[in-house]
Amino acid sequence: MASELPEDRLDGKVCLITGATGGIGQETAKALARRGATLVLSGRDEARTAATVAAVREAAPGARVESLLADLSSLQSVRDLAQAFKARHSRLDVLINNAGLIIDRRQVTVDGYEATFATNHLSHFLLTHLLRDLLVASGPARIINVSSEGHRLARADFLDDPQTERRRYEGIRVYGNAKLSNILFSRGLTKRLAGTQVTANALHPGAVATGFGHNSQGFFKHLIKLASPFMLSPEKGARTSIYLASSPEVAGVSGEYFIKCRKAKPSSAARDDALAERLWQVSEQLTGVKA
Repeated sequence: MASELPEDRLDGKVCLITGATGGIGQETAKALARRGATLVLSGRDEARTAATVAAVREAAPGARVESLLADLSSLQSVRDLAQAFKARHSRLDVLINNAGLIIDRRQVTVDGYEATFATNHLSHFLLTHLLRDLLVASGPARIINVSSEGHRLARADFLDDPQTERRRYEGIRVYGNAKLSNILFSRGLTKRLAGTQVTANALHPGAVATGFGHNSQGFFKHLIKLASPFMLSPEKGARTSIYLASSPEVAGVSGEYFIKCRKAKPSSAARDDALAERLWQVSEQLTGVKA
């Protein structure tokens, strides 16, 4: 892959990006807008989301950019997001499940679920399920799940206690569990989307200098601050998301894990189809859907 991504056009395509108000989400939005896509950006904060829309329009004059507010820590908010999107659009060509959370103290969502697992995985599992019909009808379409090399820190038996209720809470390991879930989710989707023109892939964006981790406290927050000078810029971190969303090189490619715009080999747990099926069942139970 060249150092600069080609300007593969996305005219007439509709793209939904979660967690688009900063970092790689915003940079991905700018790049796809320049390629002619209609962008729907999901954010939690109204002011930040409006500022992001303005920034994308400035980067891509004439771009079609919309926003929808959603708090992905709430499953009802996810349902509202899907309903609002369907009310506006009759097609969806690219879904980028980008929103993420990392914290170092256990918190629970309004639904009573551990916040990292709920925000990084359950919200996107539910959102993708609710938008699946549009994706299939719009095919060829693409689902992109932003994971991390942090998935290698996951516990192999994390589904024995997915809410981290019985074990000591270790923020970085719980984050690893959620990022492993993103890859396993892509595998589960690929199996269930067989015979359609919808692909699902996961990626590691690199260690990116963004506001990610702002909810952390103590040593963990200090560690992120120390590492920031050595991290990638958001522009560079967004490249693999942009590549998977727009490149004809990956048309028809599904169930893979990408780093630096190339296929990579994730952990053995991330390639475990039995674990992927178990995660799917747990996710159905927790979200209350039959996906």
